[in-house]
Amino acid sequence: MARFRKMLVAGTAIVAGLGWAGPSVLAKSGHDVVAITGATIFDATGRAPFRGTVIVRGGRIEAVGADVKVPSGATVVRADGKALLPGFIDVHTHWSPAGSPGTLPQIANAYLDSGVTTVNDFHQQPEAFAPRRAWLADLYAPHVNFVARMSTPGGHGADWGDTNTTKWVATAESARREVLALQPYKPDYIKAFADGWRYGQLPEETSMNVETLAALADEAHKHGQRVLTHTVTVERGKLAAQAGVDVIAHSIQDGVLGDEAVAEIRKAGTFYAPTLAIYQLKPDEMGPGRKDDAATRLRIRKYGYAEENVRKLAAAGVPIAVGTDAGIGGAKHGISTLQEMELLVAAGLTPKAALLAGTSNSALALGLLGDRGTIETGKRADLILIDGTPWEAIGDVRKIDRVFVDGKLVRGGGVKLPAGNLATALPATPAAPLIDDFERADGRSSLDTLRLVDMDGGVERSQVVTNRVAHADGGGSALAFAAQMSLKDLPEGGVIVPLSRGSVRAVDARRFAGVRLDMRGAGRYLVVVNTLAGEWTAPVEAKEGWSELRVPFTALVPTRSGRAGAPVPAWRGDDLVQVGVVVQRVAGASAWGEIDNLGFY
Repeated sequence: MARFRKMLVAGTAIVAGLGWAGPSVLAKSGHDVVAITGATIFDATGRAPFRGTVIVRGGRIEAVGADVKVPSGATVVRADGKALLPGFIDVHTHWSPAGSPGTLPQIANAYLDSGVTTVNDFHQQPEAFAPRRAWLADLYAPHVNFVARMSTPGGHGADWGDTNTTKWVATAESARREVLALQPYKPDYIKAFADGWRYGQLPEETSMNVETLAALADEAHKHGQRVLTHTVTVERGKLAAQAGVDVIAHSIQDGVLGDEAVAEIRKAGTFYAPTLAIYQLKPDEMGPGRKDDAATRLRIRKYGYAEENVRKLAAAGVPIAVGTDAGIGGAKHGISTLQEMELLVAAGLTPKAALLAGTSNSALALGLLGDRGTIETGKRADLILIDGTPWEAIGDVRKIDRVFVDGKLVRGGGVKLPAGNLATALPATPAAPLIDDFERADGRSSLDTLRLVDMDGGVERSQVVTNRVAHADGGGSALAFAAQMSLKDLPEGGVIVPLSRGSVRAVDARRFAGVRLDMRGAGRYLVVVNTLAGEWTAPVEAKEGWSELRVPFTALVPTRSGRAGAPVPAWRGDDLVQVGVVVQRVAGASAWGEIDNLGFY
């Protein structure tokens, strides 16, 4: 089933109303001036490491050098024998509930533990951007850039979630329109799922043609947003360069790039973030006695292409950035960023080149080098102290001693974390009795949340169309939906209403007995309640005439948990994030329904 939104849940976008309008906790520094003395500084400018002092004032680097004097009254961090580097940057992560760890504070902690101070999150629907930004402001956390998602109908990335989470485009015109539609959400970047090759393991999905991708990139650039692509094949790598893409955010793995393709990528100024961490071979796939089945041989061959391509591109002068795909598969948050630099060295880069990939190159790829990524006067003081010399032994990146974000110590040195970093979710707000009376014509509910069309997952998906119609018996408007079932087993479609903006903050409905709605239709439907722990459903019968339906919470049955392999959850009632109605029919069938006055009783 595809109903449970694959995103972290908890939050709201009404920032001022929740007391989130104040400054970030990172801006509330108890010491305005910090002096880090005696460290060996790897400034990521290309200069050789040198022993010196860095002065931080107001979150920015005020001075750096061997002869810098410590200002009177500064907080002094004595770093003799340690290395000082810019904070690491990961241009490709997914803050997914299925990742490890799985909640926003835990993920933030994992990145800081690994010295990662800037990340791109590729996993959220745009409705969640504002509430998640507000949540992060109350934590010690890396700087998180929110990336809007665009794919093709039937393409990778469009095979789960709804069309608000991932926009579907197939022409230059639709690409430009959808980039414009994203602008109210203020995305930091845009990801295009441009390549449908599924690594030779699954049937190929649709890919984005060059006209669509070029229009997408051009329109995004007009709004100051760079474009990263899911690109994994040689031909689509050339296409990404032709289209003006800024970063290829995966490894090309169907073959070795020819000299012409390498030259094309270099000429376009495209960065390459190979995400070796998500593709790395497992212990039983390496060395004597390794597995020798067809799937293992395929993985070994593809990883060989991945390593060879990063070597060729780096040797040709294509800038390499660090991305991991952490939060997907077995790539863990934080530690995968460190693994990526180790894997770059294993592929043939020098330790210095790998460090530059994880700092200044990644900052340059994201258009942030003027602000961070090197240790230079005026730059943001995102800094890490390491016990070792990682420019000589890349494994020393794991020896994190202290981490500073905006000049504030957030890891090491006995720092005390804010309470929010120790939580797993935002405190729930009381549930309102009315969820949606469908009177708003702008697609938003009575809670000011965006209604979502729900579809089964996969390449072929059921089609759902909604429309506000007159409620003949009750007056006002109702919501009509029609579903054309996909040609697969267990197809489904319907409507889901988030209980907070972006489904980020849960609500507490324990003062109510269940879900109620007015409905008409034909046959059996499911009332769906999504919680932080997973999905709950109960069947209802609707007739062609309007009737009130009531579903006690005690009638709901858990259908799956939010995390693979997790135990079946117990009903709590204080962790609800979405409520809706879904219809299931046989393959190819059609269905309809009308609902009104959705709420709790």
